[in-house]
Amino acid sequence: MKIFKTSTLVLALACSFSAPLLAQNKAETKKRPNIVIIISDDHAFQAISAYGNKYAKTTNIDRIAKEGVLFNKGYVTNSICGPSRAVILTGKYSHKNGFKDNENSHFDGSQDSFIKQLKGSGYSTAWIGKWHLESQPQGFDYWQILPGQGHYYNPDFQMMDGTKKRTEGYVSDIVEDVSENWLDNRDKDKPFCLVIGHKATHRTWIPDARDMGTFDNVIFPLPHNFYDDYKNREAAKVQDMSIAETMVMGYDLKVFKDDAAATMEGTIGRMNAAQRKKFDDYYLPIAADFKARNLKGKELTEWKYQRYMRDYLSTAVSLDRNIGRTLDYLDKNNLTENTIVIYMSDQGFYLGEHGWFDKRFIYEESFRTPMVMRYPGVIKPGTVSNDLVMNLDIAPTMLDAAGVAIPKDEQGKSMLPLFTDKNAKGRDAIYYHYYENGEHSVSPHFGIRTERYKLVRFYKRVNSWELYDLKKDPNEMNNLYGQKKYKKITDKLNLKMDQLINEYDDQDAKILKQNKFNFTKKEIGI
Repeated sequence: MKIFKTSTLVLALACSFSAPLLAQNKAETKKRPNIVIIISDDHAFQAISAYGNKYAKTTNIDRIAKEGVLFNKGYVTNSICGPSRAVILTGKYSHKNGFKDNENSHFDGSQDSFIKQLKGSGYSTAWIGKWHLESQPQGFDYWQILPGQGHYYNPDFQMMDGTKKRTEGYVSDIVEDVSENWLDNRDKDKPFCLVIGHKATHRTWIPDARDMGTFDNVIFPLPHNFYDDYKNREAAKVQDMSIAETMVMGYDLKVFKDDAAATMEGTIGRMNAAQRKKFDDYYLPIAADFKARNLKGKELTEWKYQRYMRDYLSTAVSLDRNIGRTLDYLDKNNLTENTIVIYMSDQGFYLGEHGWFDKRFIYEESFRTPMVMRYPGVIKPGTVSNDLVMNLDIAPTMLDAAGVAIPKDEQGKSMLPLFTDKNAKGRDAIYYHYYENGEHSVSPHFGIRTERYKLVRFYKRVNSWELYDLKKDPNEMNNLYGQKKYKKITDKLNLKMDQLINEYDDQDAKILKQNKFNFTKKEIGI
């Protein structure tokens, strides 16, 4: 019989108990994933090769989709930059988080956010890049943000100590550099949540010099409704966001009257000599060729469209390369397997559909946003989701993944059950409300989308209803509202709209519906 010394026995017992305890702790750590959320600005889903664009070069966004899930039906609650970010942070609709538009809103940073919840549960948190919420970030261990829209070249950053710092280079590169620097210096004992806010692909679409000309040999086919006549769609008739009429030769397309006019433009004027030379070497011959052509009418409009598409998609190439750098960083630092990565735009964007650029409308190209998500061990690679999900769902999804209780006042839903519970059911309808009544002359409106139909109510600038059968009319060209044979479906959709208005407690919409939209001229805005 062997006799163990007391110390040996104690050590053996300690090891026998600590081994499973260590394994349990490791499992618990694994359950608290790191989080990287990459938010671009105005990047259309139809400008991404994973969504079927055969010209786009978005290999790194595609990689996230291939290694995780591609959301085919990702939508926003309010298709405009600042309000979308406020929704992502809070998990609440604009009327609840207080940031309804870019003209009059100021984000109240004292309110709760998923970032504050994560930080309170032990996460390190940071937001780097475009913020666009007219206030200083709160709830972050670190932030470094672009003032307002920011600039593509040599951007200024607002720092936590109240100073502004200008950094030479291209904005997408710099935002990634700062993000990697924060990751290098974070507290390695904590899980982290990093939000990377890119300026690209926001107007005025200036790519990194190395990407200029990427699509110069491509002739982009016109969308089939490029010359839309907006028949029976009153709000579409009064908008001011057309390529033909609204897009500016100098500001947007870099065809300036002279060198002095070019220098007056914000980003161009702040370029250093080397950057300006590269810019001029590329754009001046284009401008000279354009002036020699003396284009008019449809030829002019279609020339503008080709230039728009070439600059826009080239800017997206510059963006995508830096998304690739983020993924490479995670790989090199052994973080990939325990890090959620989400890429999304703050909303969709028009690439000539209906003859437009910009966003705002509830129509699909604006309402729908690209969204891809990678979560190793939870989301099977190559998944394609056709469930109706929204930017509203980001906050509760991240809290769910981190094991943090979702606050009752958050209005989104965790998306994780869609991948972990075979009995989980997605939404049967989604609700939208756009408020701004200024730039681009888009009338405020609210509405719902179901699997097949869309019902919309415009107010203020235009007072009208619209109804679309998305199965028969996916491009939303034929307004069916008021047609006798659609009365039953219209009544059904109206009831569903009322249900969602009540569910989300949108008092503005409720009052507008009750008042049957009888406005004074002052209320309409004329």
